[in-house]
Amino acid sequence: MPALPPLSFNAWLRWDRVEPLLDGIGGEGSLGDVLEIGAGQGGIGTRLASRGRYVGVDLDATSIARARERLARAGTDGRALHGHYDEVLDPDARFDLVCAFEVLEHIEDDAAAVRAWRERLRPGGHLLLSVPADPSRYAEADSMAGHFRRYDVAAMTALLRAEGYEDLRVEYYGAPLGYALERARNLLARRRGFTTALPSGAADPSDATPETEAFDTRTRSSGRLFQPTDAMGPLTRLGTAPFRAMRPQTRHGAGLIALARRA
Repeated sequence: MPALPPLSFNAWLRWDRVEPLLDGIGGEGSLGDVLEIGAGQGGIGTRLASRGRYVGVDLDATSIARARERLARAGTDGRALHGHYDEVLDPDARFDLVCAFEVLEHIEDDAAAVRAWRERLRPGGHLLLSVPADPSRYAEADSMAGHFRRYDVAAMTALLRAEGYEDLRVEYYGAPLGYALERARNLLARRRGFTTALPSGAADPSDATPETEAFDTRTRSSGRLFQPTDAMGPLTRLGTAPFRAMRPQTRHGAGLIALARRA
């Protein structure tokens, strides 16, 4: 079996919680048609592509080129497309599973986003996403990555219910290692001169300011932040193994995972 690409420390913690959810959706069979929005460099995408008919999209050309290479190397039939999903997918394309890992926090109008993602699902299809947790923890690394916000369980649950999802499962992940990784990212961002300031932001692109344009650039390149090289793959896997084996309680954590179904 071809070697799968490495995951970052955070992605390993996330995948440890995501994989059982996928088992619950697809059982021992295929996940069906899978769309990943914000595919990044394909670390998760190659794993999804081994379990369904996978399409990944991303706004960053550099990341998507790497994802294509990894999908091919892993021997999958998955596709990686550069651009916004509404621009590169057939308007009638519908999926059994839509994934968006560390994407929603980059979108100013998050309600519009999950509503649009719902329209890409077949009836009974699932949305699976992850976001950074706890609004009070918004810090320099969030600004560096182009985040508009962080979430708690109540806010995420209310958002998804309001936009037509049901059978919700929202839980924390990442404690305790995720907190240490978060502190390290904040320290690095602070040294690079980032603050906790949000963009002034305008919904209409014609009203964009240099500040909002810079924020958009951070979002597009965020999938390349803190990504391990192939040589570092064993280190991130083994380094997170004790924490993944612990299966700590989920009453708090550095991130949230949400699974919801379209009625």
